[in-house]
Amino acid sequence: MFVQIKGDCSKEQIGKIQSEARQAGFEQTLVSCGKEIIVINCIGAVDYERKLALQEFFRGLPFVIDVVIATTQFRLTARQAHPEDFAVRLNGVSIGSAEPLVVIAGPCAVESEQQLISCAEAVKAAGARLLRGGAYKPRKSIFAFQGLGEEGLRLLQQAKRQVGLATVTEVISPELVELVAQYADVLQIGTANMGNYPLLEAVGRTNKPVILKRGMAATINEWLLAAEYIVASGNPRVILCARGVRGIDNGYTRFNADLDAIPVVKKLTHHPVIFDPSHPSGKRELVPDIALGAVAVGADGLLIEVHPDPDSALCDGAQSLYPQQFAELMIKVRAVAIAIGRTI
Repeated sequence: MFVQIKGDCSKEQIGKIQSEARQAGFEQTLVSCGKEIIVINCIGAVDYERKLALQEFFRGLPFVIDVVIATTQFRLTARQAHPEDFAVRLNGVSIGSAEPLVVIAGPCAVESEQQLISCAEAVKAAGARLLRGGAYKPRKSIFAFQGLGEEGLRLLQQAKRQVGLATVTEVISPELVELVAQYADVLQIGTANMGNYPLLEAVGRTNKPVILKRGMAATINEWLLAAEYIVASGNPRVILCARGVRGIDNGYTRFNADLDAIPVVKKLTHHPVIFDPSHPSGKRELVPDIALGAVAVGADGLLIEVHPDPDSALCDGAQSLYPQQFAELMIKVRAVAIAIGRTI
């Protein structure tokens, strides 16, 4: 149950709502304060008839704006749980619906100092605000390049110092969370680990922003429920990333671009939603069109693979843009953003 009350309510009035809710059987009463509205999120196994009675009682209080009985399983990430859009902020960059569009770019995998620094300089010059690069790579084949590990993390940190971009990298196990968090500004949970609940809880215990990718076969509900594990563990700084889902194998793309998930999820949750156009396309010539489509339907940011020499890349070279292609795409991204009333 979500109880919306006036933003100028006293602590006593908030306490009254919490007390009544706990007496009715709700186990948690979480308070979220906005500029004009305060939301009290009442969570617990309470029968529907009791919820209806409590809803009627609360609506009779003069300082209550509205009372909504929750109809979804996800409660902490639900839009009704937060009075206004939520922005994730780090290093002078804000990602959210009311913020400028943010582009995150860089190689799928960190391969060398020269590769990473040259790529970081190129994407920054084109307008990217964060640098992505994988140090640990969960690959389908055990014989594929698995990443440089901690050396890759050191190179990311060096690139940040030298080029001035905050860094994003994937963490693949709970045991690595503490180490990766020492180096990276943003922790990424890849599609293969969306349902790795111990890992979600571990990143939830950090103070680092988390990019949570949608599982390649996950429903939207499952995706948001995965985000709840992070938030429930103490970290609300969750950025949701759509990246294509499995569908009909047409031989032309790697995945079906789930662009429709962007407006759907933005109605369901207050968390920022970004899009990765590299993985659904699988081919660099398709990346720009999919990226522009994501911006057009309301994505709060893009996560794009860029490599100085994609043909020699150790990971995902076929879908990685050349730096010049990325620079050309950024010009179009700005135009589409302006057309829908956003900046970049």
